[in-house]
Amino acid sequence: MLRSIIISPDEEISTRLESALTALGLVTVLRILNAYPTATELERLLRALNPDLIFLSFVGKDQAVETVRLLEAEVKGIQITAIHRSCDSAALSETIRAGVREFMEYPFEGQAVIDSLRHSADLLKESPPVYRGTTHIFSFLPSKAGVGTSTLALNVSAALARRDGSHVLLADFDLNCGMVRFLLKLQNERSIVDALEHSATMDESLWPQMVTSSHQMDVLHAGRIRPGLRIEGQQIHSLIQFASRNYDALCFDLSGNLEKYSLDIMQESRRILLVCTAETPSLHLAREKLQFLKTLDLDSRVGVILNRVYRKSVLGKAEVEEILEVPVMATLVNDYQGVNRSNDAGTVVDSKSELGKEHAKLAASLLEGRPSQEHGAAAGQQRFAPDYKNKNKFLELFTIAKTAEREPSKA
Repeated sequence: MLRSIIISPDEEISTRLESALTALGLVTVLRILNAYPTATELERLLRALNPDLIFLSFVGKDQAVETVRLLEAEVKGIQITAIHRSCDSAALSETIRAGVREFMEYPFEGQAVIDSLRHSADLLKESPPVYRGTTHIFSFLPSKAGVGTSTLALNVSAALARRDGSHVLLADFDLNCGMVRFLLKLQNERSIVDALEHSATMDESLWPQMVTSSHQMDVLHAGRIRPGLRIEGQQIHSLIQFASRNYDALCFDLSGNLEKYSLDIMQESRRILLVCTAETPSLHLAREKLQFLKTLDLDSRVGVILNRVYRKSVLGKAEVEEILEVPVMATLVNDYQGVNRSNDAGTVVDSKSELGKEHAKLAASLLEGRPSQEHGAAAGQQRFAPDYKNKNKFLELFTIAKTAEREPSKA
């Protein structure tokens, strides 16, 4: 069914057209505007409602022509049907000069209306409307629980929001133990679950009820624990499409359990940030997840983040790259006290601290679309001169494991 908006200062025309469309059952009327919208109003409405078809009254010729111009500038391929009280030569000439080829006459009865709608439907099938939306979509995936992924997602999102006033959404999709609500001390009872349930009908009046503004960004938290919650792929797609039209960057904090909906999100993401630490279990599971993502052709989108690097780390960036067999995108210093202070205060890490600056560098590299330059706690192992006394023994664990994986049993 086509999704439409009616724009007409003539309320009688709007009411009659809505009734006719409802009776035919071919078009859903999402909104009726009884005045020509400003450019800002129209932009917000289009991004929120995502219509296929606009019914536009030419009762105010100049305003209607300007509305056509704004529509075509905002959405490529949107279908516009002129509506008028009479199908005279003057009215037809106005619509044709404005570039509108479909025309429906009051009182909107008969086969002509059906033919017009079917023609619009055929054109939309051949060339659906293309709405402008951000491609800056980032998923944060932990190698295992407890590696600091939620803290990283929160702080990188905040760093993105600080860049030139960017409009950023952070969505917590760890539905079994989402931490963002706790970390920011959010009170909103609406959660990601509510947003998904309303994803097909989301609009500019409902969305503000779902999100909470915090640290210059909007946050959609995971809500209370909901084990076994079923999420459909279409719900994920609709939510991401809505958000991508209304934000400059989207950040998704995932659980690491590789649920079907997490894979759907990663399929729509520009970058997948796989977060790990230099401990054996974390690196083992990071390698497992890299191999799995490769089977889905997602490995080219993955950037490994080595988190919580500290002075006496047994392994540094080069050793982790050898184990994982992929480059490390960024390394982040272990600032236990700074992170705990921010958690206690329900805020983000101090942007002027060493870790805060590393978050900002990582955010910048994401927007540039390429891995960040070596920065952070273990870049080149020049900052701390760590102790590698047990390095060879540590690497041997992974060498043996890789050999076992590659060589078939002779038993």
